[in-house]
Amino acid sequence: MQNHKTKGGLLARLDHLFTDREFFMRANGQVRFLTISGTLQKRVAITATSVIGLWLLITLAMTVNQLTVTSERMALAEKEAAVNSSESRVAAYKESIDGVAKDLIQRQDAMEQITQQFIGEETAAESQSLTETEKELSENTKKISAAFPEAAELARLEARQIAFAHKLTRAAMKRTARAEAAIREFGLNPATLSATSNEAVGGPLIPFFADGKKELHPTLERLNNALLRMDQLERTLLTIPSAMPADITMMSSNYGYRRDPFTGGGAMHNGIDFKGPHGQPILSAARGTISYAGWKSGYGKTVEITHGNGLMTRYAHLSKVHVATGQEVKQGLQVGAMGSTGRSTGTHLHFEVRLNGKAVNPRPFLEANTDVLKIQAVARQRTNAPKKRAEKSGSSRG
Repeated sequence: MQNHKTKGGLLARLDHLFTDREFFMRANGQVRFLTISGTLQKRVAITATSVIGLWLLITLAMTVNQLTVTSERMALAEKEAAVNSSESRVAAYKESIDGVAKDLIQRQDAMEQITQQFIGEETAAESQSLTETEKELSENTKKISAAFPEAAELARLEARQIAFAHKLTRAAMKRTARAEAAIREFGLNPATLSATSNEAVGGPLIPFFADGKKELHPTLERLNNALLRMDQLERTLLTIPSAMPADITMMSSNYGYRRDPFTGGGAMHNGIDFKGPHGQPILSAARGTISYAGWKSGYGKTVEITHGNGLMTRYAHLSKVHVATGQEVKQGLQVGAMGSTGRSTGTHLHFEVRLNGKAVNPRPFLEANTDVLKIQAVARQRTNAPKKRAEKSGSSRG
């Protein structure tokens, strides 16, 4: 009821607003009347309102359309920016992958150089035969491969290199243990003997990597330390005089206390006497440097060879000396000829081994078992390999 009254009141107001209106105009002394009915006024008002409403709708639609276009352009710009950002990230990622690849190549080159220098080609070839466990990728490698397929091959290569380094490290430690055992067979302490083998070293700092910023991978550092220890022990092993100083086996006098052949009284004999024909070649028992070559009181014509690690061998009563002081000699090189010079009763070789200036019994050195000699031979082959390769390379260039 109330709504009906309200509606009726609104219509009444509208009717009152659009009442008939009369207008009069005077022209040339005449008056004319113009009547505009309320109905016409309503129609004009409705038409004007409709036109204005339509214009407002069109304007609103255009505004909405413009906003939509602007929004789409902004979205497109954002997508373009995202694409550009993605391309930048991809480019950076590829650049990072290239950097990793270069690192791995450098690491592989380092491993090959270290392997050829310290392990030897034969052992290196054996080390490349990895176990099934070492062939499997680590969990970390699998995750990288799953997350970044582009880096999968690099991850596998790195895992294989690390496994290879572990293999070489174990091989080096095994050979180090063999060298230590061989040194003990000679009655020597490898820890004490190798401690005196450190040579003075120096020179300008030349970084391994060209940029000078990168360091060895921890695994490679462990490998390098193991190889250095192996090299030290094997080179120490090669300084031990283990070869016979002459192609004879007859010993006329042993090491130790004996009756002196001239006085008949007790005396200490610091070496072993080998009996043989005059002029018999006398050979170096190990590689080293000639520290003395000439006449020595009581010994006659004498050759002394310093082998390093405090070891020295002496060859006395020679008829001829074939080397000079300061000369480098290898095992088996002829250093003189057997004779009977000095305090001697007949043609023979007096052979001594001295450790840190003190005479020791040469028999353990000359009676090393076959296994020990094999270990020495392997070490000798490894240390001589770089020289042979250099000589071969030099001859090929010539």
